[in-house]
Amino acid sequence: MIKVEHLSKHFGKVKAVDGISFDVNEHENLVLLGTSGCGKTTTLKMLNRLIEPTHGKVFINNKNIQEQQPEILRRGIGYVLQNNGLFPHYTVGENIAIVPQLLNWDKKQIQHRVSELLEKLHLSKDYLNVYPNELSGGQQQRVGLARALVADPPVLLMDEPFGALDNVTKAKIHAEFKALDELKKKTIIMVTHDVQEAFELGDRICLMDRGRIIQQGTPTDLLFNPRNRFVEGFLKEQRLLLEFRAITPPPPPEGGTLRLNGKVLPPDVSMWWVMEQFKFKGNESISVYDDRDKEIKKLGFEDLMLAFYQYKQQKTHE
Repeated sequence: MIKVEHLSKHFGKVKAVDGISFDVNEHENLVLLGTSGCGKTTTLKMLNRLIEPTHGKVFINNKNIQEQQPEILRRGIGYVLQNNGLFPHYTVGENIAIVPQLLNWDKKQIQHRVSELLEKLHLSKDYLNVYPNELSGGQQQRVGLARALVADPPVLLMDEPFGALDNVTKAKIHAEFKALDELKKKTIIMVTHDVQEAFELGDRICLMDRGRIIQQGTPTDLLFNPRNRFVEGFLKEQRLLLEFRAITPPPPPEGGTLRLNGKVLPPDVSMWWVMEQFKFKGNESISVYDDRDKEIKKLGFEDLMLAFYQYKQQKTHE
């Protein structure tokens, strides 16, 4: 869906982005991870031509973005900012409706779409006529996300979207983010300096430093096959927690399922999530079912921890 080839941006003698290349598959969430000043936000802004590159090419859906008018390009790209970017003198409803109005949607179509997104993002319709400064940080971020999604763009760019939120609000919005059906249909590039956020939300991660991509791959790639000492050091302090977030429970037999309280576990659920169910919700085991829908085993906490450490040993020796 997105192809970046040898992309660079120089500000005088400073190479903010230095010849990076990466691909993003359709419906994938790629995270640009790194400390402040590593070039990740500059990279993001070049993808919708808020910043023009010094060198390199960007293709979105096989089209060179340099051959498109910036205004037309941006109508197919949702953009979410860290500080939400809402217009303070517009109501919530007016903020969300900006792009559909530019696209000449009729009034009923706009009202229906805005109401639909408010419901999906757990915002009351009572907020339609209030102003951004009357909302909490988490509510403002939801409105910013609704505005980016309202015209149903295939691509979504997110620049530190949850960076200004407290940890409790951030955890809640992360859960909503992963569950939102609107986002499962998008190709997403997200910028963050939060390692845990990158591992929780990203399908793949590009770890950047000084304008270059040091390593790109899945969270488990970075954890168990680090390219160099920089990657090891970047993840070192939070490594155990990241392992729990990156590793999934042992797979069931082919055609079988894992179930907790009768509900089938999704394939991408993390060991961290499972541990929370044991620790905070009083669950004692996960049931393993075969392809005939017959229960064949129960996995307790100790079984899961054993599987976790066996997986770690296996990945370490690969």
